[in-house]
Amino acid sequence: MVAAAGINVTKVETSKLKEMTLENLPFGRYFTDHMLEADYEDGEWKNIEIKPYQPLLMEPSTAALHYGQAIFEGIKAYKNEAGEAFIFRPFDNFRRFNISAERMCMPTVPEEIFIEGMRMLIELDKSWIPSLPDHSLYIRPFMFSSDPVVGVKPSETYKFMIILSPTGPYYAAPMKIYVEEKYTRAAPGGVGFSKNAGNYGASMLPTALAKKQGYDQVLWTDAFEHKYLQEVGTMNVFFIIGNTAVTPSLEDGTILAGVTRDSVIVMLNEMGLHVEERKITIDELMDTYKAGQLREVFGTGTAAVISMIKELRYKDYTMHFDTDTATVAVEVKARLTAIRDGRAADTHGWMYKI
Repeated sequence: MVAAAGINVTKVETSKLKEMTLENLPFGRYFTDHMLEADYEDGEWKNIEIKPYQPLLMEPSTAALHYGQAIFEGIKAYKNEAGEAFIFRPFDNFRRFNISAERMCMPTVPEEIFIEGMRMLIELDKSWIPSLPDHSLYIRPFMFSSDPVVGVKPSETYKFMIILSPTGPYYAAPMKIYVEEKYTRAAPGGVGFSKNAGNYGASMLPTALAKKQGYDQVLWTDAFEHKYLQEVGTMNVFFIIGNTAVTPSLEDGTILAGVTRDSVIVMLNEMGLHVEERKITIDELMDTYKAGQLREVFGTGTAAVISMIKELRYKDYTMHFDTDTATVAVEVKARLTAIRDGRAADTHGWMYKI
């Protein structure tokens, strides 16, 4: 069948949903019945279709496997108490996806494929959206170079896809974080602001080394002096200093402009906190901690929304935080969750109805 948007749709005969339950699912482990796939060839997008979820057949010489031209996004869909389905801020992810595409010398994806294709896909698999508290449908749009050529140059062909994964509560315990001094995530002029696969691949060794020391993630610092704070693992980071929320600035292009980060800034302002997006050093952070002004530290991202941090280790100095008494992070998460679940008014137009 061909939809109005020119997207071919082939449905499964029997849904896998009949064989499973949507309670307490691990993150990113199970996938819905259908996926969207589109090919970029001869300067245009072709073969746009929604079809049963299935493996890909690729040449061993597929360019993305060798040169890392691959980008992705993370988005979530929710159901309200009336059973209506909504996507949280998809247009912001759409814009960021194409910013990543341009930086990685890849073609942009038009709105009618990214947004309308996503809408059609989720409408088809809407029954996969869990309706339980703290459950959601994780949406993964991604694109990779598909030339079957081994050669260091931009690909001439690309594949864009969207897959869906129902997920349960993300009960991340408060984290212990190691402030990284040796390894670098991103530098000005690099690709830190883009959501490309290489950023995550390069982070795995430093993270693994930190875990061997008993830490959950690393807090990245700048590439030149290793003193300006950037991100925590795969999340943006916030520091509550007195009645001010400080988060590292995006101006150097080394930090991902998180959609959850932006949402949290809006919530913090509405809660009456002053928000500063600026450069902050580890020395300043330690000074505020020693002065008793550093109240809370937390990470923000699509998966967990808010991740509490109970310990920061820099060199031989450790900062401890009582997450049981945290108020700001708890309130921010409660407000965002209420909007996403339809229990609070969506005054910002963040929820896109399916």
